[in-house]
Amino acid sequence: MASRTNQRVLLGFALLCAAVVPCGDSSRLNAAESPSQPSVATANFPVATAARLAGDSKQTRFILDLDQTVSFRTATLADPYRVVVDIPQVNFQLAPGSGAGRGLVKAFRYGLVMPGGSRIVFDLTGPAKIANSYVLEAANGQPARLVLELEEVDRATFVQTPVPENRPELRPAIAALPPAAVSAVPEPAPQKPGTASNGRPVVVIDPGHGGIDNGTQSSGESEKNLVLAFGLALRDRLEKSGKYRVVMTRDDDTFIPLNDRPKVARNLNAALFVSIHADALPKAEGDAQGATIYTLSDKASDAEAQRLADAENRADAIAGFNLAEEPTDVADILIDLTQRETRTFSNRFAHLLMGEMKSTVRMHKHPLKSAGFRVLKAPDVPSVLVEIGYVSNKGDLEHLVSEGWRSKAVGSMAQAIDTFLAKRMATAGAGN
Repeated sequence: MASRTNQRVLLGFALLCAAVVPCGDSSRLNAAESPSQPSVATANFPVATAARLAGDSKQTRFILDLDQTVSFRTATLADPYRVVVDIPQVNFQLAPGSGAGRGLVKAFRYGLVMPGGSRIVFDLTGPAKIANSYVLEAANGQPARLVLELEEVDRATFVQTPVPENRPELRPAIAALPPAAVSAVPEPAPQKPGTASNGRPVVVIDPGHGGIDNGTQSSGESEKNLVLAFGLALRDRLEKSGKYRVVMTRDDDTFIPLNDRPKVARNLNAALFVSIHADALPKAEGDAQGATIYTLSDKASDAEAQRLADAENRADAIAGFNLAEEPTDVADILIDLTQRETRTFSNRFAHLLMGEMKSTVRMHKHPLKSAGFRVLKAPDVPSVLVEIGYVSNKGDLEHLVSEGWRSKAVGSMAQAIDTFLAKRMATAGAGN
């Protein structure tokens, strides 16, 4: 019951553009907030300069300093307990270490959740209610402030919190597919799977995480930025060849829900879907290094693959969504020949990719693995998830931030894509 209530709440206010942000055609805004990709439009957004928590395990107050007042909306979520605050797009300029917990808050995170909208997610130590929330205008030399006051409650009280009404029925948009692109999606060409209207195969590149979801972090580097840089470099390399139509699930610092990522590939009748990530291993589990290539399976190939799949499949919860895996016909398709053929193609590409990458990139000691990754579940698009290295490993991290290493890794990946799609398109053509 609580899960259904949570889903109804967040489907209603995941996007605030219509209800809170007077942004009009906000899909045209450049949503990038990464220091390496400054946006000209960023200067027009409110700036958050400081954030802090005060209080104890009974009552906790959160204060966000801003250079101007903003509208906001809040919600509470269970399993795990969270508080979500949605605001218009904000340029967060908070000090390193911001996000540490205190009192009722284990930790909090913040960032872009869609073009035109930012989000703050508080992980709670237990059930709590929002006792008060308000915005203070700048006065007496003090900045404008967003204030949130939390109070401890029992679970029964938490679950009975009324569901806010009049939430717009909206969800985060897929940044890589503006309306013009969506309307131009070609009908699937039966003679050659995965081709665009001009006959070129469609390749979808999926940089993991984004926006409020940083992914793994180490030494000041975030997975979301590392994999975006890699994905953009791979896109540029493939486009330069002129052989493919390349589509990114995200090309800036935007959060994309898990279910929406493979939809990009399916809607475009893609020939290949490549999701890019960078792993981290808890110190208690030792050290690991090298790239790993994952394909979809009902049962994980080993415990580490299961751990990673579980972590990646929680991305929506990290971003403050309770959107369960959508009920589709995928469960039925898993036993269908189409799904089996797709898995065969996915495994074939994974082996090709390993063969190309191992000559230029350090690989994990077990470079081919499988698990139930949600982003790999498109039943009719060959899909792989590539962990290009471990941000928790010093040597791997040095490679991940190196343009020279990135260029070599991208080159080997592009070569594998060339080989795979040349054979697949030739086979499809011969079958007509």
